[in-house]
Amino acid sequence: MSFPRVSVRVPCSTSNLGPGFDCLGLALQLYNTVTVTRSAEGRPPTGMIAATADAFFERAVGGKLKRFPFDVKIAGEIPVSRGLGSSVTVRLGVLLGLAELAREEFPLSREQVLNLLIELEGHPDNAVASFHGGLAVCAHVAADPDAGFSYTRVPVGAELSFVALIPELKLSTDLARGLLPKEVSLAHAVENAQRTARIAAAFCTNDYAGLRGLFLDHVHQPYRRKLIPGFDEILAAANDAGALGSFLSGAGSTLLAVTLDRVEEISVAMQEAAAKHQLPAQVRVLKADNAGVTLV
Repeated sequence: MSFPRVSVRVPCSTSNLGPGFDCLGLALQLYNTVTVTRSAEGRPPTGMIAATADAFFERAVGGKLKRFPFDVKIAGEIPVSRGLGSSVTVRLGVLLGLAELAREEFPLSREQVLNLLIELEGHPDNAVASFHGGLAVCAHVAADPDAGFSYTRVPVGAELSFVALIPELKLSTDLARGLLPKEVSLAHAVENAQRTARIAAAFCTNDYAGLRGLFLDHVHQPYRRKLIPGFDEILAAANDAGALGSFLSGAGSTLLAVTLDRVEEISVAMQEAAAKHQLPAQVRVLKADNAGVTLV
């Protein structure tokens, strides 16, 4: 007997882009596909999938839809706990898959799905980027955190390349967030705000050459750098090889460099620097994804 099935393809994402902590995210062409199948019984979900399903049935549909059993399969290339938004791909795949399976009984808008995804993630940068594709610039709409977020989505040109050094090292997001200070100096806050604004403006005007030197951060990278052997040297090697800039992707451990024309040189430089610090890693050269989540 066959059952309704939905497959959802979700791009990975990088967040922060250096100074844009919890407000900048960008989708990249590395994907997970989440297949959700309505079933007769289904194995009870666990972990993140169970929490996502609970949120869907209890909050998204408000108990107005009878909970149905389902199975989930995840396939793809996005490594876990490397700062590339793997949790978003799972949550978004499950949410959108369940929404599609329940569409005739209780239709949800895509915006409702995105709002629930942001709620589950706790911040909007990766969520908006993977959902809509391109660069996401996000902010609270009011002083009250419960008021939600607003965002702008900007397509990213194919001429821009992202060289990702992806270590075998896994990092917990909770651990990486636990290292952050409660306060930063006014000077550092101002510098981060200035660079974040310029990064957003450069992407909005396709002034990619103007990104050079803007990815320096004072808020999170100085405190997370100790988790990754050779952190400073790898980023410096990328910059010396001609990158427009380089930064920690999300909470790590992936390190990312941005370039218009020096892909090979940057790839070699980052890998050699990682090897000097006995950091096993692979290099992937990625382009931005402008499509966002899709049903396949």
